[in-house]
Order: sequence, then C-alpha cells, then structure tokens
Amino acid sequence: MNINEIKDLLAQFDQSTLTEFDLKDNNFELYFNKNQQVRGEKAATGEVVSTQPIPTQAPSFRLDNESLEDSSTKSSPVSITEQKVAGKEIVSPLVGVCYLKSAPDQPVFKNVGDHVEKGEVLCIIEAMKVMNEIISDVTGEVVEILVENEQVVEFNQPLFVVKEG
Repeated sequence: MNINEIKDLLAQFDQSTLTEFDLKDNNFELYFNKNQQVRGEKAATGEVVSTQPIPTQAPSFRLDNESLEDSSTKSSPVSITEQKVAGKEIVSPLVGVCYLKSAPDQPVFKNVGDHVEKGEVLCIIEAMKVMNEIISDVTGEVVEILVENEQVVEFNQPLFVVKEG
C-alpha cells in the first residue's frame, strides 16, 4: 500500500460515519479511530473520564522511511483539558446497532440533563434483527450520552452516564 492510497483511505474515513477502521494485510496494519476511547483502554475506576474535543489537524504518521508530516502538524503540542464526570455507566450487554429513538420520526428516549427512573428505557440495541431495550438500573440524571444514534456498539461498551440521585 502506498502513501497516496493511505491518504485516500484517511480522507474517505474522515468523511464517513464509521468510527473505527482496521486494515490488516500480511505485515501491514492500519487503524483509524474517531472514538473518545482507544481500543483496549478501560477506565480504572467507576468514574468516566471524558475529554474536550481538540482541534483536528492533518494526521502525521510514519510508514517505513516515508513521512506524511506537513508544516501544520509541526505546531506546538495541544493540551487536552480533562473533565471528570462522576456517575454510573450504563453499558451495552451485547453487540449491535444502538438506537436512541423508538422510530426515526420519534424523539430520543433521553437527552443529557433528563431525569431517568430505574427500569426506564434509555435506548434500543438491535442484534440479529431482535430489538433489545436497554433500561436504566439506577434513578438519577443523564449526564452524558456516549454513543450516537444508529452507532454500532460492542459488548460492555459504555452507552450512558447517569448521576444517581
């Protein structure tokens, strides 16, 4: 795979709704990620750490002796402001497509700031053509929604953060 093909893949990935892309071919491996968490990363405590979005720059990466860096990527380091959001994570019990609405023309089940009761539906995950309601196991306030409507989610992936009370 040459540099121009990688640039084209990156441009297509950037314009797509995909959140992750992993390509493996013999000794070559390429991984793109738009998620807040990097694969294999887990929070050490029950608290969720979210980061403020940082301005995107053209990516720089090195492949053998060739480099795709340009002058815009050689700027000063960008600092990431971390903001801790305390609360109970509601995680996906299965792999599937997450729907934040009961139907395309309906409003979302819950928005950030909404009160949620224990047993109330937060979203639906479709797996193998079966719709599975994901319910809150705590009463409180939705402080963070960690997925987008129609996003593919993994097993045990955090979906919501609910501040109990």
